[in-house]
Amino acid sequence: MSLFKMFAQAATFRHGVHPPEHKHATEGLAIERMGFVPEYVLPLSQHIGAPSKPVVSVGDKVVRGQLLAGPGGFISTSLHAPVTGTVTAIELRRHPNGKEALSLVLTTDPFASQRFVPTGPLGIPNTTAELVQRVQDAGIVGLGGAAFPSHVKLAVPEGKKVRFVLLNGCECEPYLTCDHRVMVERPDAVVRGLRIAMAQLNAEKAWIGVENNKPDAIKALRNAADGDPTIEIVGLEVKYPQGAEKMLIDAVLHKEVPSGKLPLDLEIVVHNVGTAAALADLFDAGTPLIERVVTVTGPGIRRPANVLVPIGTPVRALVEHCGGLLPGVRQVILGGPMMGMAQKTLDVPVTKGTSGVLALIDPARDADEQPCIRCGRCLEACPMHLNPQRLALMVRNERAAEVEALHITDCFECASCSFACPSNLPLVQWMRVGKGLIKQKKAVS
Repeated sequence: MSLFKMFAQAATFRHGVHPPEHKHATEGLAIERMGFVPEYVLPLSQHIGAPSKPVVSVGDKVVRGQLLAGPGGFISTSLHAPVTGTVTAIELRRHPNGKEALSLVLTTDPFASQRFVPTGPLGIPNTTAELVQRVQDAGIVGLGGAAFPSHVKLAVPEGKKVRFVLLNGCECEPYLTCDHRVMVERPDAVVRGLRIAMAQLNAEKAWIGVENNKPDAIKALRNAADGDPTIEIVGLEVKYPQGAEKMLIDAVLHKEVPSGKLPLDLEIVVHNVGTAAALADLFDAGTPLIERVVTVTGPGIRRPANVLVPIGTPVRALVEHCGGLLPGVRQVILGGPMMGMAQKTLDVPVTKGTSGVLALIDPARDADEQPCIRCGRCLEACPMHLNPQRLALMVRNERAAEVEALHITDCFECASCSFACPSNLPLVQWMRVGKGLIKQKKAVS
């Protein structure tokens, strides 16, 4: 098949945008392991849901992989020691979300072996409840950035069923290549984790969606699937936000998740490829989630790299591992440029949801805001078929009831509208403010 024909036939969704990819600096770089640093900071809230609850005290000696905090509820998960050392504090520390969060502080034991010895293969449990509990106890979350506790997606509510599993290998955010390298270097683990999820959910078919700018990943996964008729690797058009859950379902299965509903309502569950590899690590080696791959890149980084980083590592130390920042850096973002969060300081930790550290010399949105010219580009860009400009206008006027009626809660803040806007309107920020208005209204009423 010719390259032109492959791209012409690539599956996709309607709308979206095509930001520059900027992946060339790291897409060919093998994953490297970062050494250990003197101190680690582990926020108890680094996943969607209730914060974890500490099971250790200040002064306790801990070993790498040991449980530090248990789940704070069903939609919550556990936290484990990334190093062998001592719990030196349980206190408020700065979180990448800009707030302060209660955190465990570990001081590394410089004389201890930091080689984590897995407990050995756990084997697949006989009951659903036990498997779900093990995934929760291992602290596994979605590694695409949202950090939603993975065990929740494996616990199918009574009266529901799952027929299809989708793995997101799109990695549509510019600059990021951590998922790409996991698929290329660990395709067997990705497929193994997918099979574990399929068996748990009694799913009949699975797809792994990968954008066509990653042909080596597509080839590696197809080889790992080894002709399994229940697993299909699908090449997708290179477009943002192709990896969003609802967009991936639309592109692969041509199904639309209704407003206010979940993929589960269509008998579908979606996981990230890195999450699948983490499932394989848990059941085949007994390894909890204590480290993740992070892409460190951008024009402001001296040595771009894909790095396997212990959770809790200071971002400053990770940046120094990659040679430090170049002169003139004006912005550092955790995540990608579309949905990532700009940081005020590098003195924040890598969390389970940190997919990238991006250093920019010229921030993408540096021009002044101009009046809306009613061009309609935000409508054409929005993958959820909303009217971002109209919503932003209503939010400015605090018309919460009308904003809610126009389905602002369907917005997942992909920032396609802001990217497409020629007037530099901060449309996605207004979407966030609008959701806050609705929460405020409901709290008062």
